[in-house]
Amino acid sequence: MGKKEIWEKLLSADRPGAGKAPGTPERTAFQQDYDRIVFTSAFRRLKDKTQVFPLSKSDYVRTRLTHSLEASCVGRSLGAVVGREIIARHGLQHVESGDFGAIVAAACLAHDIGNPPFGHAGEDAIREWFITSGLLDQHDFTPEQRADFERYEGNAQGFRIVTRLQNPANPGLQLTSAVLATFTKYPRPSHLREELDGKSGRKFGFFQHDAEAFREVAASTGLIERIPGKAWRRHPLAFLVEVADDTCYLIVDLEDAAKLGFVPYRDAECLLADLAGNTVNGGRLDRLHDPKERLEYLRAKAIGRLLESAASVFLENEDAILNGEFDEELLEQSPVAIPLQAVLRLAKDTIYTARPALEIETAGFEVLGALLGLFSNAVEAKSGHGRFTTRERMLLKLLPNQFLGHAGEPSADPYTRLLQVADFVAGMTDSYAVDMYRKLKGFDLPT
Repeated sequence: MGKKEIWEKLLSADRPGAGKAPGTPERTAFQQDYDRIVFTSAFRRLKDKTQVFPLSKSDYVRTRLTHSLEASCVGRSLGAVVGREIIARHGLQHVESGDFGAIVAAACLAHDIGNPPFGHAGEDAIREWFITSGLLDQHDFTPEQRADFERYEGNAQGFRIVTRLQNPANPGLQLTSAVLATFTKYPRPSHLREELDGKSGRKFGFFQHDAEAFREVAASTGLIERIPGKAWRRHPLAFLVEVADDTCYLIVDLEDAAKLGFVPYRDAECLLADLAGNTVNGGRLDRLHDPKERLEYLRAKAIGRLLESAASVFLENEDAILNGEFDEELLEQSPVAIPLQAVLRLAKDTIYTARPALEIETAGFEVLGALLGLFSNAVEAKSGHGRFTTRERMLLKLLPNQFLGHAGEPSADPYTRLLQVADFVAGMTDSYAVDMYRKLKGFDLPT
């Protein structure tokens, strides 16, 4: 198969379970995907989910919602730049550079949709609870099922949301295969007999419950198999999603940290100026005297240079990417790698360890652990694994039917019913989780 045919398959507009998407020139199938994500409740809830500074009182600081919107804008531009060159190189028919941009933008828009409350600390809290609660030992789970809980991953939860949990009667949003494959940065399950090398093997992208759905996506887009039927090489455009995400969270987190006073403006300026390089107009920068305006200008220039560098590395390595031989971060192979590492070091040393972030993230362990314990005990007791008390009965009534099995009862399958409890807790916003925790613990009674 030639490169033209490979790209045509990678850009599949098929919707798993629904056939080919009937897009129009005015509103393509990939633009429809973007719109479908925007109108979901899961996407709206990102407005109250932690980016870096949980439950921030500042209206300046980014949430997961604003981060996702910014990443989608960056991804659209990057995808279009790469797409224009790919189309020219291989003579792709009936494809526009905007199609590349729309695919990457939609995947970026949804890339954090599966994040639980309290950011990555929330993922750690869910993993830790399942590992230490002893509940998994009460059932005969397969190694793959057990690993889904012990290595719980927001990326896999995101795939589950867009393919199953949103509009469950469909099921899911029925996004195109191209967008679903581009969304999945880690096209592998939680458990394999041998771990995989490369960036795409570090985490996992789907639970066992959703493995068949991803197999359909992989087949539709022609992803290269690493382990037949289990693990695949990344969709090439997933590398661009990674760049857009990394660009926004590193550079924008630095801007937010300076605004909140965790990083001196001067230090942030120097780092962004190094990233922007010779794209900075010295005369224009000198005319800006407000530190916030100077930072915003340098941030825009830095993002532009990162996108240019990433596109260049992608196009230089196109053959290796299509063959599955390239599995690194694009920005690590670019001229901006060294100044970007300086930003990352500052972020790890100063931003991500800021006292307010650590305090609330630590509290998140208590909140999520307690909620998982309460609702898991309720569904287990109802299923005959424990004493079904009046309290468990009331808790079960608080669990929406969407997260129960047939006729509003917990699923008979223990793997499914515990996964549904995780679905419920992971879908909460930061504020909702805290509020429910306080009420169920009796700290704050409803009025």
